Amino acid sequence: MAVSAGASLPVHAFELFGIKFFDDQSDLDAEAVIVDPQPYIVTFTSSEGGGVESALRNASALLADQNEPASGAAGLIAKARGDYRRLLAALYGEGYYGGSVSIRIGGVEAANLAPDTNLPDPVDVTIVVSAGPLFRFANVNIVNQAPPTDDPGDQVDLPVMRGFGAGEVARSAVILRAEQLAVEAWRELGYAKAEIVSRDVVADHATNSVDATITINPGRHAAFGPVSVTGTTRMNPDFVAQQTGLAVGQEYDPDDLRRAQKRLDRLEVFRSARLEAAQSIGADGLLPYELIVEELPGRRFGAGATFSTLDGLGLEGYHLWRNLFGQAERLRLDARIASIAFPVDTAEFDYFAGGTFTKPGFYHPDVDLVAAISAERTIYPTYTETSAAGRLGLTWFFSDELTFSGGASVKRARFDDDFGTRDFATAGVYAGVVFDGRDSSVDPTEGWYAAGNVEPYYDFVYGNTGLRVEAEARTYFGFGENDPFVLAGRVKGGALLGPDLSEIPPDKLFFAGGGGSVRGYAFKSIGVDDGSGNVTGGRYLLEASLEARAKVTENIGVVGFVDGGYVAADVFPGLEDLRLGAGLGLRYYTGLGPLRLDVAVPLNKRPGDSDYAIYAGIGQAF
Repeated sequence: MAVSAGASLPVHAFELFGIKFFDDQSDLDAEAVIVDPQPYIVTFTSSEGGGVESALRNASALLADQNEPASGAAGLIAKARGDYRRLLAALYGEGYYGGSVSIRIGGVEAANLAPDTNLPDPVDVTIVVSAGPLFRFANVNIVNQAPPTDDPGDQVDLPVMRGFGAGEVARSAVILRAEQLAVEAWRELGYAKAEIVSRDVVADHATNSVDATITINPGRHAAFGPVSVTGTTRMNPDFVAQQTGLAVGQEYDPDDLRRAQKRLDRLEVFRSARLEAAQSIGADGLLPYELIVEELPGRRFGAGATFSTLDGLGLEGYHLWRNLFGQAERLRLDARIASIAFPVDTAEFDYFAGGTFTKPGFYHPDVDLVAAISAERTIYPTYTETSAAGRLGLTWFFSDELTFSGGASVKRARFDDDFGTRDFATAGVYAGVVFDGRDSSVDPTEGWYAAGNVEPYYDFVYGNTGLRVEAEARTYFGFGENDPFVLAGRVKGGALLGPDLSEIPPDKLFFAGGGGSVRGYAFKSIGVDDGSGNVTGGRYLLEASLEARAKVTENIGVVGFVDGGYVAADVFPGLEDLRLGAGLGLRYYTGLGPLRLDVAVPLNKRPGDSDYAIYAGIGQAF
C-alpha cells in the first residue's frame, strides 16, 4: 500500500493510508446539536494493554462522551463511524498497521446501520480492537536533506535521532516529526519556504515493515524584508516594526522570529500580535512580513493580598497606564498597606507608595529604561524604616534566559532600632544578572535559576562607603509522567563590606525569616544577637531551602519543606546560630499558578518566637 501527498500539506497535519493525523479541525457531524437524546453504554476491549490501550481509549469519542447522550441514533452512529478512523489513527500512532476495529451498536456493526435505525434506550455499544503485528521501519530516506552546519544556533536533531531509522517502531508520529525536523533544518539555514513536496509510505504486511521516503524542496535562500504593521490605533506603527528587531537584509532565521514575538509580548500592550510572511520570496531575495496586532485597553487595575499569622494581612493594589506616548511607555502606581492584625492598630501598619516608569526599546529593542520612586514606612521585628527612594537604570534582555540590569539609586531614610534613631542619605550604583532556565516562573518542575547583584554605595551622613553583594541559586528536578513529583532546592548568600554595624543603614544589612526565607520565623526577625537580647542585621547571610512537592490530584498538591538560615556580624556563625524551620503545605493548582498555604514551625526557636506560622500566597515559595 502506498500513499503520496502534495506540497500543499501543512507540517502539522498529514494523511497516511487515507487517515488524517493531527488535524486541528474537529469533526462536525450529527452529534453537534442534541435534539433527541440517545444514551448508550460502552464496553471496550483491546488485544494490547499498556500504552497502546491507553492511546486507543484516549482516541475514542464514544468513550470520552459516554456520560452524555448522543443526538439521536444518527448522532450515535456518526460518532461511531468517526471512531473507526480515530482508533485506526491511534493504532498507526503506535506502529500497528495491520489492526482491525469493530464497533457494534445493539449488536450490529455501526458501519452497516442506517441513520434512522431505531435503537433501545440505552443501547449497548461494544468496541473491539485487534492491534495486529507491530511494524518497524525497513528503509527510510529523506530526499534533499539539509547539509550539516557548524553553527550551534542552527543545529537541528537529525530525524534518525528521533526514531526515523531502520529497525525503529514505525509510529506515524515519527514520520510527522521527521518531516518537521527536515523542514526546520533547512529553515535554520535561511530557506524560509522549505516544504514537503511528497511523502511515500509503503507498509509490507508480509514482513511487518514500513518503507518511508520524504522529499523536500528547500526553495530559495531568503533574508528578512520590510515589516508592515496593521491594526494599531494608539501605538506608533514604525516603533512596533522597529521593536521586532528584524532588519531588512538580515538572513532569515526562525530563531529571530521567535525572539521578535517575545519582544512584542514583552511590550504588554497587545492582546494579540502575529507575524505573517508573504506568500513568496521577492526577486531581490527578501521575504516581507506583515505584523497584525490588536491593542489592549490603555489602563489596567489590579489588587492582591497576602497573609501570615506572624506578619498579618497585607493589601495591595496598582494602576497601570499602557502606551502613554505611542511607544508602549508604561507607568505603574503601587500602594500597599500591610501588618494588619487584630486588634487593629493603625500605628502598627506598614505603608508603601511608589511609581515605576518603563520605556521599552531604549536605543535597542531588547533594552528598557526604568525609573522608579517610592516612599514607605515599614515596621520590621528588628527596626522601623521611614524612607523615600529613587532609581534610574537599564534592563537588557540579552537572551530568553539571561537578563542584565544596572543603574543608579538614591535613598533618604530614618531608622529606629536598638542603636537609636539614625538618619542616612545614600547614593550608589548597582549591577545585576539573572539566568532563568526554569520551565515556569510560578510552578517550575525542571531547570535552574541564578541571580547575582553588586551594589557599591556612599553614605553622605556618616561619610562611609560600602559594598553589598548578593547571590541566589535554585534548581528543580521533576519525576514521573508530567512531573507529579518535584524536588526543589534553593541557596542564597550575601556579604557586606563597610564600616561598623552602627554606621550601616539597616536596609543594607542582612536579615532572614519569613515566607520567602526561613519559614516559621517572622519576616526579617533573624539577625545578630549583640549578647544583650538585641537583634540587628548582619554582614553575612547564608540561607537554604529544600522542598518535596507531590500532586495528589490534577488540582491538589502537598509539600514538605525545611528551611535554614545564618546571619553573622563579623565572623562566620556557629551551628548554635543556625535557625531551622520546617513544615507542610497545600497547593491548589489554577491557570494562574498554584495557590499556596504553608504551615511552618521553628525547630530551634528563641525566646519570643512564635510556635508556628501560616503563610498564604500565589505561586510556589521559590
